[in-house]
Amino acid sequence: MDTNALKKFAQSARNLLIDQVTAKLAVVLDAASAARREQPAAVKALESAIRETSEREVIEQVAYTWFNRFTALRFMDVNGYTNPRVVSPAEGTTRPEILAEALAGNLPEKAPAAISALLEGRNPSNDPQAEAYRLLLVHACNGWHGAMPFLFEKVGDYTELLMPEDLLSPTSILARLREAMAEDACADVEIIGWLYQFYISEKKDQVFAELKKNIKITAENIPAATQLFTPHWIVRYLVENSLGRLWLPNRPGSKLAAQMDYYIAPEEPETDFLKIGKPEEIKICDPACGSGHMLTYAFDLLHAIYEEEGYDPAEIPALILKHNLTGIEIDDRAGALAAFALSMKAAAKLGRRRFLRMEVKPDIVVLQNVTFTHAELTDVAAVVGKDLFTDELHETLTQFEQAKNFGSLIVPKLRDPVETLRAVEARDFSSDMLLKEMQARVVNLLCMAEALAPKYHVVVANPPYMGGTGMNGRLSEYLKEHFPDSKADLMTCFMERSERLTAPNGYWAMINIPTWMFLATFEKLRQNILSNQFVASLVHAGRGLFGPDFGAVAFVINKTKRSGTPKAVYRRLFEKQVDVRTPEAIETLFLDKSYRRYLANQDDFLSIPGSPIAYWISPGLRAVFKSAPRLEAIVDARQGLSTSDNPRFIRQWWEVENQKRGSVGLQREDYADGSLHWAPYNKGGEFRRWYGNIEHVLFWKNDGETLSSLKPKSVMRSPTHYFRESVSWLSYTVSRNSFRTYPVGYVFDTSAHSAFSEHNGDLSAALCFGNSKAFEIIATVINPTVHFHSANFMDTPFVKVPQAHTDQLRSEAVELARSDWDAYETSWDFTAFPLLSPDYVDQTIEETYACLRAHWRRMTDEMQRLEEENNRIFIDAYGLSDELTPDVPIEEITLTCNPAYRYGVKGTAEEREARLKADTMAEFLSYAVGCMFGRYSLDAPGLILANQGETLADYLATLQEKGVAEPSFLPDADNVIPVLDGDWFPDDIVDRFRKFLRVTFGEEHFRENLAFIEAQIGDIRKYFTKTFYEDHLKRYKKRPIYWMFSSPKGTFQALIYMHRYRPDTVSVLLNDYLREFIRKLEAERARLDKLSDDPSAAQNVRTRALKDVGTVAKQIAELEEWERDVIFPLAQKKIEIDLDDGVKRNYPLFGAALKPIKGLEAADE
Repeated sequence: MDTNALKKFAQSARNLLIDQVTAKLAVVLDAASAARREQPAAVKALESAIRETSEREVIEQVAYTWFNRFTALRFMDVNGYTNPRVVSPAEGTTRPEILAEALAGNLPEKAPAAISALLEGRNPSNDPQAEAYRLLLVHACNGWHGAMPFLFEKVGDYTELLMPEDLLSPTSILARLREAMAEDACADVEIIGWLYQFYISEKKDQVFAELKKNIKITAENIPAATQLFTPHWIVRYLVENSLGRLWLPNRPGSKLAAQMDYYIAPEEPETDFLKIGKPEEIKICDPACGSGHMLTYAFDLLHAIYEEEGYDPAEIPALILKHNLTGIEIDDRAGALAAFALSMKAAAKLGRRRFLRMEVKPDIVVLQNVTFTHAELTDVAAVVGKDLFTDELHETLTQFEQAKNFGSLIVPKLRDPVETLRAVEARDFSSDMLLKEMQARVVNLLCMAEALAPKYHVVVANPPYMGGTGMNGRLSEYLKEHFPDSKADLMTCFMERSERLTAPNGYWAMINIPTWMFLATFEKLRQNILSNQFVASLVHAGRGLFGPDFGAVAFVINKTKRSGTPKAVYRRLFEKQVDVRTPEAIETLFLDKSYRRYLANQDDFLSIPGSPIAYWISPGLRAVFKSAPRLEAIVDARQGLSTSDNPRFIRQWWEVENQKRGSVGLQREDYADGSLHWAPYNKGGEFRRWYGNIEHVLFWKNDGETLSSLKPKSVMRSPTHYFRESVSWLSYTVSRNSFRTYPVGYVFDTSAHSAFSEHNGDLSAALCFGNSKAFEIIATVINPTVHFHSANFMDTPFVKVPQAHTDQLRSEAVELARSDWDAYETSWDFTAFPLLSPDYVDQTIEETYACLRAHWRRMTDEMQRLEEENNRIFIDAYGLSDELTPDVPIEEITLTCNPAYRYGVKGTAEEREARLKADTMAEFLSYAVGCMFGRYSLDAPGLILANQGETLADYLATLQEKGVAEPSFLPDADNVIPVLDGDWFPDDIVDRFRKFLRVTFGEEHFRENLAFIEAQIGDIRKYFTKTFYEDHLKRYKKRPIYWMFSSPKGTFQALIYMHRYRPDTVSVLLNDYLREFIRKLEAERARLDKLSDDPSAAQNVRTRALKDVGTVAKQIAELEEWERDVIFPLAQKKIEIDLDDGVKRNYPLFGAALKPIKGLEAADE
């Protein structure tokens, strides 16, 4: 089945039908419409429906009604249940067969006379065949009303007035339908479910787009927002391991297991099981049945059970529909399709004629809102009779006011409504129309209550999915009151509800998202299952069944506490949680019965903190959880601050003034006087161990006064722990956790969970343990999701190791990681570029790089040795030597100087080395630009000019203070450095770099050094004009410190340093560079013009000169327009910037003057 084609068709069909129904509605509602004369009752009903809901809602309803009918008719056509075919042509023809037959004079029985009158020309019409076909289609739909009233309403229904006009053209909805629903695709009624899910998918996207705007999901949008279609093999697993497992102990001689390819047999013989005398006794419910996928396969398996018991095949379908299957749904559309799907199952077994004679209808209960006023409840007492009108019934009658919102989560107070229902149905109120209408409403409500009674042997479902942020207020409050242990998501509430619907010792089976298996939010839910029920089997499928974003788990639970709690089978169908596979690939892994099959005793899960469903852990690891103390004994782990407005309060450290930035080692009181605005801020970051990810600062002026008073308030979690030394990790990761040390002086973010202790040795132990393989395997037990919180960390079992080991190991590993981090200019402790360190400098850059690279290798090797030693210590301490090795892959040595970590290991080692060499040369050029602007100096370490508006005079004064009287390399005086494609200015960026290279590595090897650099990154001028700024944006994460002024086509480019920006900087650029460049271009144009007319010049020279004249003329025009429209107005404005505002706010002030930064607006911290 080509689901992509089905999706494309269903989505386009929805839009087409909505458009056509909208157009038809305008015609029908016109005051002079023919419909008002010919079908006034239907028009009246239509207008009433619009008043009760809305015109848009009615259009949606009619569009999906016809979509359902058309797809149902096509399915029945293909499978031979219609005669003649209604929407499909006979073989070899193009018209629908029912129309072709009518044209041949073969009208259906009891067909309206108007059809023949149109086809014979007795009734005038612009398109008699189209009009006749519409009547034939209505007649066919009405003909199916008796067998399937849920899908084909009776004659006169207003949906017939709004039938789409175009049904016969090659581009009509029916032509597209036949193409999408090819005959081979209609082999299984499951196609109906796929089509429905795709039909509502755009509506689902719309609902979630509104949710991002904090528009909650209303009751009418819950179906679109929460439905996911279940792959057929998962349906089989769920039904076979619930219904099949229920039946087999009752019939030890049954051969049913041979038909159940997805059945997981119990590990031990089952003696305590629910006794079933005959198939009719089995009650099965899907409380969120959607389009009926679970029920249709349950029908198949029940049919096999009945056949094995010797029942007459002609009677089995009616017996199944009458006795065995109940579906509950809030969506009228889906409910109709579920009933249709079951009807088609019956038709497939019975054939058309027997099916049409079958009186039993599928038991699909579509919940409806039912409201009784206080006065009406008095009338209800008369309908029911005072003997039956108990307090429980009274409360039940008020429970369905929000049925479309709460769905199957309604728990009727009346435990057994059947007796009351029968008594009410038996009353005769034919003489009192008011009471008769009241009786109908009460009967409808009691039927719904009866469906929701706890009586089922098997409950099976793919529940709705909705977290608390999406819930409307009424739903959220209801769940808090009635499902406190599972209220965080509808799917977990349905787990609880399914258990309640299930009879003692019955089975409930479900597929959902596996968060409930591990998250602390659902701990009580897990404990209830583990303590009071039996997980019969579980399939942890990983990502792919529901697309790439979510994992999936399917499971079957027996509602009884097994004595001795036998082991059950658990399957883990993935290696890494982030791996995304197709449903078919996951199915293949399931069918390989040896692939990741585990036997586990669920009592063992209760010994693990939080009781996660950690079925895969070894006996040795279980012993650790049972005996070892927790990390909470040595550290206090906390979640940090949430600003609620990161773009306002958080910066990359290089965006702000150095003199306003607090340094490491400061305490909270150091920020009280307002002189320091920005405090170091731990925000987590990428996978990096020991030290690093130190890039952010937080606005903390006056001890965080602005943040503290923010409305709506920021969340100031754990403020007493701000500025304390910590061990920290990012709470969200798709790979593995990495732990780093943060010294005194940091505030920490909500995503940077952090651990604290009064004893430095305990922090050493926590850091080393966190970065060990032993911790990694334990952490995946406590919480194997992408989140690992502070509570999870403190729950981790901790076995003490000698403090001398961890103190020494921490010291050495942190020092290596710190040295690596500080070697790059995005570290605030960067002092000078490593190539210029006396430890490595040789005669040439090539030789110097070789020395530096050898040092980096030694660093990487030493870190690998330390990490493997760390692993050995903790593997031995935890007794996990049979499960883990201490080896650490080179790509996990998290030093930037390690190319296997920096670039990954997909390419060859030679490719990584070449890339590292090129990047190092690019970093050398970046450092050179820093020296050109005075940010750095060759004569003094660290930052020199890094405060707002500083000048060359400030540079010289700072160096004078550091004992440098004559700098070896002077920065640019006016903070404007041209970046052009030729030698237009003697002090442009290329000329300055050449001087820098001569100063740093000498004149003797200048050409050799320049050639070595260009061998790595290409021509220097091309690099600066084409690549440098891209590299700068990447290095500084779209928060550049050097800003590129650039004309629209890049003819003129110049860099400025934002910390040295002054209100007259644009004027300097305009007068000293841009206008001067235009004058030089005009001179060049004149030279070329003269050369093109020079008769003494060679012809090819003249031709080339003539071509270049045109190019230069265009450049001049570009720059003159840019000057006029952009640069000159900016220069006049003398814009002031405040570095505290950050790049994101300051950069756009210059508009088209600056090179655009793609994604600057979206690149929030």
